[in-house]
Amino acid sequence: MQQRLKETAVRLLKDGAVDRVLGWKTGEFFYDLTPSLFTSAEEVERDFVYGPFSGANLSKYLIAERNKPGKVAVFLKPCDSFSFVQLIKEHRVNREKVYIVGLACDGMCDMEKIRALGADGAVSVTEQGENLVVETLYGSQTIAKQDVLLERCKTCKSKHVVMFDEMIGENGEATNADRFEQVAPLEAMTPEERFAFWRNELSRCIRCNACRNVCPACSCEKCVFDNPDSGVRNKAAADSFEENMFHIIRAFHVAGRCTDCGECSRVCPQNIPLHLLNRKFIKDINELYGTYNAGADLETKSPLTDFTFDDCEPSIVHERGDRA
Repeated sequence: MQQRLKETAVRLLKDGAVDRVLGWKTGEFFYDLTPSLFTSAEEVERDFVYGPFSGANLSKYLIAERNKPGKVAVFLKPCDSFSFVQLIKEHRVNREKVYIVGLACDGMCDMEKIRALGADGAVSVTEQGENLVVETLYGSQTIAKQDVLLERCKTCKSKHVVMFDEMIGENGEATNADRFEQVAPLEAMTPEERFAFWRNELSRCIRCNACRNVCPACSCEKCVFDNPDSGVRNKAAADSFEENMFHIIRAFHVAGRCTDCGECSRVCPQNIPLHLLNRKFIKDINELYGTYNAGADLETKSPLTDFTFDDCEPSIVHERGDRA
């Protein structure tokens, strides 16, 4: 697959179809595949990488490209394409300046899960059918890919790339995975238990802002938490209230716009399951206003920015009681 992506990127650059290509290159470690911009075929041949750790959602990085001259090519997996369409709806990217190469995807892998299976001292990981061959300092180990998928990939909502100019691999369809299954235990808790659960999780936050910086729905030019005039600017939580406030405000800001790409949880160095906050909001919106899939198309309005006479009344929300 990597070679096909490189050939496509080189072709687009040499033909003059695009001026630059947004893809991945190796970061500090072999599994740290980092979003990168390539401006020449030579750069692509030398540095472009695609593999089981290309989890980064590249749609976010197109925001910075919208005002640059020329056209950019980008490789989008199915979940990334939902984010891209949502950004178009919010006028955060310019569709005419982007050439989309859709990618068929069967899931990305989690290095922590690979280590948990005993693959210490790993120096490389290669795909071999449905397995991963992990080369370590102590020998090689074969692991089933399904056992080490990122959490978001285990509950993938769709294998369908919703917008593309050309496709690599066969475009898939929506899946039957129950992504709200993880929300059910939270809803089964009492309010006191749920509060204790989130206090325990959010207490580990170090305010690195990785979740905000990687989130396609967090597309403000200047975040309220970076604005000295907002009264809430801070770089580190001073108390438990601030630990809660940052994540709850962020969750409310992306409600109705979050495509459930799972980037927030993927990049969190403290392994806080931030996607559960967003997924709970999505589930509530679906139950209260009807099923809505952010980024699925350009026409449908978000229930929170639209009104119909069938919308629920505040009393209905109140009657849900402890589940809310």
